[in-house]
Amino acid sequence: MTEIIVADVNLNSICERLEQNCCVDQNQQNLVSSQPQTPVLKRHSNTGAKLWGRVRSKLLRQKLDPQTVQSKNWHMDVIEMNGIKVEFSMKFTSRDLSLKRTPSKKQSGVFGVKINVVTKRERSKVPYIVRQCIEEVEKRGIDEVGIYRISGVATDIQALKLAFDTNTKDILMMLSDMDINAIAGTLKLYFRELPEPLLTDRLYPAFMEGIALSDPAAKENCMMHLLRSLPDPNLMTFLTLLEHLKRVAEKEPINKMSLHNLATVFGPTLLRPSESESTKGQHITSASDIWSHDVMAQVQVLLYYLQHPPISFAELKRNTLYFSTDV
Repeated sequence: MTEIIVADVNLNSICERLEQNCCVDQNQQNLVSSQPQTPVLKRHSNTGAKLWGRVRSKLLRQKLDPQTVQSKNWHMDVIEMNGIKVEFSMKFTSRDLSLKRTPSKKQSGVFGVKINVVTKRERSKVPYIVRQCIEEVEKRGIDEVGIYRISGVATDIQALKLAFDTNTKDILMMLSDMDINAIAGTLKLYFRELPEPLLTDRLYPAFMEGIALSDPAAKENCMMHLLRSLPDPNLMTFLTLLEHLKRVAEKEPINKMSLHNLATVFGPTLLRPSESESTKGQHITSASDIWSHDVMAQVQVLLYYLQHPPISFAELKRNTLYFSTDV
């Protein structure tokens, strides 16, 4: 019997491993034909997909069960089919906890540390972690189907997080050997764990108002002015990420990641305000509705910039000087 323990992996990545196990067992049956035979269970070629379909269904049923969702304990289960056994454990974390921005107590790392602190320490315009993850994704992951949408293995992401936080000397070797979805996941995690969003708490209400403007000229002026208002490290990092995501979207026929898909993945990550800001003026009874409305607006903000012609840092700064001297 083949036993696969599922821990800290995304649901899509396991099917391939299940199918590989089927193929290995069938090949072993052919190799031992000249030796005394022991019964070998024949498996259908799509066993992995069918089995994982059952796992998905089980997870969905548990997610919809109020008792399971409210429990803080791990729930263990086993599903078996054609000699393959999948054992998995799961628990659910509330949206508020999973999206909470928590500043790091150690300012020597990069995760949970303000972006201006990191760039000042590195003497760089864009954090090293952002530059290296983008470079690796463009090198060997830009054609990957579902890049940035499909999660990487959580243990791999945590290993990369630790390496960047401790400035491990073999980080480049780790990146070259690591699954590309783990690298993409590390980049998303970095932005998600910033103490305040990349586009800042201070400007968040203005971004929400700007994207809602109906007049195209007024919206253009407002959205560009907001970019000019960002601190330099935030602006440089945002523009770097923006151009990268546009290059990813150029490969949409291959990777299936459109500008809208990328905006959906990154919008809330780059804009979602810190806890203190997000709870101001909200009533508990309508928190869910407000959250959903805000997420849609966050996606639209990033999509606006993704669909905009190339934005130059130097040009934005020249316009800043023009406006300040004109006044």
